[in-house]
Amino acid sequence: MPDSPAPPDSPAPRTDLSALGPLARFAHDAAVTDLFVNGEAGLWVDAGAGLERAADWHDDETGIRDLAVRLIALGGRHIDEASPCVDVRLADGIRVHAVLPPVSSTGTLLSIRLPRVRRLSLDDLCAGGLFGSGAAAADQVARLRAAVHGRENLLVTGAAGSGKTTLLAALLGEAPPAERIVVIEDVAELRIDHPHVVALESRQANLEGAGRIGLDSLLREALRMRPDRLVLGECRGVEIRELLAALNTGHDGGAGTLHANSLTDVPARLEAVGALAGMSATAVARQTVSAINLVLHLERRDGARRLAQVGRFVLDEADRLSTVPA
Repeated sequence: MPDSPAPPDSPAPRTDLSALGPLARFAHDAAVTDLFVNGEAGLWVDAGAGLERAADWHDDETGIRDLAVRLIALGGRHIDEASPCVDVRLADGIRVHAVLPPVSSTGTLLSIRLPRVRRLSLDDLCAGGLFGSGAAAADQVARLRAAVHGRENLLVTGAAGSGKTTLLAALLGEAPPAERIVVIEDVAELRIDHPHVVALESRQANLEGAGRIGLDSLLREALRMRPDRLVLGECRGVEIRELLAALNTGHDGGAGTLHANSLTDVPARLEAVGALAGMSATAVARQTVSAINLVLHLERRDGARRLAQVGRFVLDEADRLSTVPA
């Protein structure tokens, strides 16, 4: 009999984390997903049960600023008073966001997102309780597998830290191995257990304001790469126009994520994002209804992540975008 999957958050050593300096010892725990340094106020750690302060860690402003400058430099960028807010990706998918004073009035801020050691499958997430328990959870997993194999276009929504990226990666891991998945992200975070994944990452402008490559440009490039599945890590701006156009022109099996507080809030968020691309509410509604088949909304309560709602898009009586339970 084959071994059952290990629990999703079982401890396991991470790779070399020495670049994180004084924060490395906290990152070695495989359950830790986020580290937050709030200036001299200290360090907060999320190991899956919500944020907890690390009482045994402290550094002064000079030390924290030096750490921020070094981490950003390791990501190939520069941070100073002229560019006080910078986001980079380090080796092994570690994401670092830093903010310097005076933009931050409470000292140098660091937000570090750590990728999971294991690439979780739908079965792992089910074992961890993401889909509830019992027969209902098994039915939900079967339904999601069918959606992936049926090449439905999926939108995963939820607040920050609700597990959108984790669920999206698990869903894409169910795609047939012969398919080519092209992923576009602002900062690469998706870790998909699939043999044919191509990843594109946006680039911010340099100190002279040149060289920026946005998600909208990358989406257009991705369409030239013959993707079987087109994936946008997060919908947040003008790239929504290219994504909806692509999903409406034969690129089935695509997926993306969107920040939203509830399933009913998703239409308003899409309208707001579409407005950044110069799209009217009616245009967003009509394209979204035909482009996206299923909406999966995640919530995090009391430290636990759950698939709270599953819905689909419809047009209401005013020809505006709305959602109903799927």
